[in-house]
Amino acid sequence: MRPNETPIPLATLMVATCNVLNLANPGRMFYANQDTYTEAEFDRKLNWLGDRFRMLNADVLAVQEVWDDAAFKGALGRSGLRYDFVSVPGAENNAAHAGAQGTPRVGIATRLKVDALQSFAEFPPGFQVEVPGLGGHTRFERPPLVATLHMKHGQVVNVLTAHLKSKRPKFLQDAQGGALEDRDDPKVMALASLRSLMMRGAEAMALRCLVIDLLHRTSVPLVVLGDFNDTPDSVTTQLICATNEIAYDRSARDVALFNAYELQGDAALKKDVAYSHIHQGSPSVLDQILVSEEFLHNGRNSIGDVRRVDYFNDHLHEGRDRSRSDHGFVRALLRVKMHTDSPPAPTASPTFPASTLPAAPLGEMPQRR
Repeated sequence: MRPNETPIPLATLMVATCNVLNLANPGRMFYANQDTYTEAEFDRKLNWLGDRFRMLNADVLAVQEVWDDAAFKGALGRSGLRYDFVSVPGAENNAAHAGAQGTPRVGIATRLKVDALQSFAEFPPGFQVEVPGLGGHTRFERPPLVATLHMKHGQVVNVLTAHLKSKRPKFLQDAQGGALEDRDDPKVMALASLRSLMMRGAEAMALRCLVIDLLHRTSVPLVVLGDFNDTPDSVTTQLICATNEIAYDRSARDVALFNAYELQGDAALKKDVAYSHIHQGSPSVLDQILVSEEFLHNGRNSIGDVRRVDYFNDHLHEGRDRSRSDHGFVRALLRVKMHTDSPPAPTASPTFPASTLPAAPLGEMPQRR
């Protein structure tokens, strides 16, 4: 900044991602091999989540593993915070729907004005992947959700919430869920693990296509967050981000994504506590926040930066209890320049099938404390 230049005021945007571990109403079956929640368990889970949501105090809260949107709204109510917009497409509880079926869904709660909300189930045409024993993989198991949000000073931001296929082996089953393979055979286990990898890779590829549609030749910043079921340096995450392309083609920044943790301004806060999951004693980062080039500090198309990224993972050392989550929560504080003299940029139009969902406000909740 030149000596006589006036500093540009900055607005803040706090975003967080939370895998809430099978958030379902009490007494309702979600997986055939798991007991339903008792009223006491459900109450403990809502209280625990409410405390964490209050601690996060995010403007945008992205969640995964929600079976019933009524349960999510209940947890938000326990937080004492106010979110005027809450949506979990596919997990609605109303006269026509009894929550998610077969697999949990992703959702969002936000204080910001919502211009549009789209859920993407199908892969773009021509991008299916053949999986051994399963045939063509053509759709997301848990459809990602894109929300177009308006900040108070007029800036438009796209937020994409995702939950990719897990690493759990994908064994073949009949229509009733019965095993069609010998799960004790290590060779069958290897093939089942390959199926999961291929499915997650296919979903990463389809998510990459969605990211390109949202970013190509637009100035609307994008935040992608959720449970990737893979680490930041994995092939699947790098497929989504495509940051390696920048080394050969500077124009590739237009459709690249960057790990918010690596961009944060407070380098002194980067410690060896950045993990969101522990598997067999080994910590790793599965829950991630990615941002487009508009959040690169001093970038050519920068509108702000990443100030700080925090991991809330102490509960991972408290033992397994399904009233808590088995994932840490990740929060990023983003800053956006307040150029009030220019109109917000138009939003992008993805080119593959989506369902546009109406804005469904939560209704009256306690005021934010």
